[in-house]
Order: sequence, then structure tokens, then C-alpha cells
Amino acid sequence: MLFFSVGAALPQAAKPATAARQTAAAERSVGDWLMRMHDASRNRAYAGTFVVSSTGGGLSSARILHVCDGENQIEQVETLTGAPRSTYRKNDQVMTYLHDSKVARSETRESLSLFPGLLRAPDSTIGNFYAARLMPSQRVAGFEADVVQLEPKDKLRFGYCIWSEKKTGLVVKMQTLGLDGQVLEQMAFSELQFDAPVKMDKLARMMDKTQGYRLEKSELQKTTAAAQGWVMGKPVAGFAPMSCLQRVAKSTAAANEEKTMQWVFSDGLASVSLFVEAFDARLHQREGLHTLAATHSLTRRMGDWWLTAVGEVPQQTLQAFAQSLERAK
Repeated sequence: MLFFSVGAALPQAAKPATAARQTAAAERSVGDWLMRMHDASRNRAYAGTFVVSSTGGGLSSARILHVCDGENQIEQVETLTGAPRSTYRKNDQVMTYLHDSKVARSETRESLSLFPGLLRAPDSTIGNFYAARLMPSQRVAGFEADVVQLEPKDKLRFGYCIWSEKKTGLVVKMQTLGLDGQVLEQMAFSELQFDAPVKMDKLARMMDKTQGYRLEKSELQKTTAAAQGWVMGKPVAGFAPMSCLQRVAKSTAAANEEKTMQWVFSDGLASVSLFVEAFDARLHQREGLHTLAATHSLTRRMGDWWLTAVGEVPQQTLQAFAQSLERAK
């Protein structure tokens, strides 16, 4: 059930329209909220600066430009803290420029990680695992925003508090909440401009300007876990397989190829990636669980194989995936 608060009395002329908007917001399901945000992140042109902060005092910021023409979309992200880096995304093509080392990395991704990173359009089952609670509206970066808290119904996923701009639905702020409700990570626009006058062809030319950089390509080949010899003995509740890819890393500076299977699962909001590669004692030495703000990772040897499980989920979720992953018989 959704709950919402009504503020101070409004002028009589504005009251019906405002009440209608409040009623519409209150009646949205979890899937409705996520679908609105999902569409806004892909169908709106905007420019802004967003800041990411996490437990432990981590702080980073970046400048983002996003344009679309109805069929295609392109995005540029320039880091403003740490090592200088530029990332461009055009549909499923991604190019990352590491300016200090003069390396350009090219890869293909089926699902773009557009701000704030909703992996896919939610399906009808997401309401089985999250409940939505509408909170009082707030202003973020100068815009009025709806605030909805997504509360998990089990201990296998984190909660979220999401601020979305009232008119467009674009997410302008998001918090990832731990199992005890503490804020693990927060990302928010500090300034935002809609319909920014940025040309798609200009960003495309910048994306392809690799002169002076060593080009590295990571090729993705669609496959299935079964074809690679893997199955999930027991599904993890709520998480459905999204894609399975074989990553073939190639470098112009090296002739060797390294193949890694990436099996991606999602509950419509949170995601988990399982990376499986051949075990190499020179490289794979540290098994265990690791934490960086809201992101957890697990590394484990499985016979002749090495598993790395990564996701913004509780540790027990990754352990459940690791325990269920099996070689096909």
C-alpha cells in the first residue's frame, strides 16, 4: 500500500489539479514508478552535475550530457574527481577514455547504465519483493520531486529512496538503504538543465576520436549458461536471468585472449553479475567477501574455475548465488 502526506492548504484554484496529481502518484505501483523513471532516463535530453557519496566518506562527482532523437541516445560522462576519465555510451556501444594512460576501451553492453542505473523495465513480479511508500515532496537541484521509498520484503535485497522530477519522472536523487535502513550510498544532481542544447552528432564524433590512444576491445558474444556448462541448482528468490555473455578481451598490445562468462540476474531493480573464468593460481589468490559502500563482491574457487559475484545486494544474496551455481551434469 502507498501512503502520502498532504501539505498545507492550497489556494482554491490550484487545489483540484494538485489533488489529482497526488491521487495519481499515490495509486502508482512499484512497477509504475520504476517504468516512469526508466522511460524518463532514456527519452529526455539533459545536462547536469551529479555527486555520489558513500559510507566511509567516499565522494565523487561527474558531469553528464544525455541526448536522444527518439530512436538513438548518446551520453557523455566526464569525471570531476579522481583520475580524469571520459565515458561515452551510444545505444549499446561504450567507449571509455583513460586520459592519463592514453587508453581507450571499447565494448558492447546490452543494458546501459544510465543515471541512475535501472537495469531493465520492471515486470509484474517486482511487487512481490518490494513495497512502495510515497513520502512528502522535496526540492532537488531546484526542481520539485516526488519521493518514493521502495522497501524490500526480504533480506535478499536493499531498499531505495528515490526522488524523481514531478513533470518528467527523471530521477534526480537516489539513496541505497541497508538492511537496517542506513544510507549506504547516495547519488544526486547538484545542478540540472533539461533540453540542453547538445548535438548528438558532436558527441558521436567525440566518442570516435581515438587518435593518440591505445585501443582495447572487449568483445561480447551472446551465449547461454548451459552452453558454457553452468546451471543454477536453486534459483535465488526474485532474481531472473537477464543475459549470458562471453567476454573476449583483446588488446592491441597483446596477442592473447581471455574468456570470461558473465551471467546477469535482476529483480527489476537490483542486479547481480556472475563472472566465471578459468582458475589461474598466479592471479586468483584471495577468496572471500568484499564491500565497497553498497556494492558487495564475492570471490571463490570452484575446482578448475574462479567465480566473482558482484552486485548492490546484501552479502547473503551473493552467497546464495555462489552456493546455487553448479557445473552442468
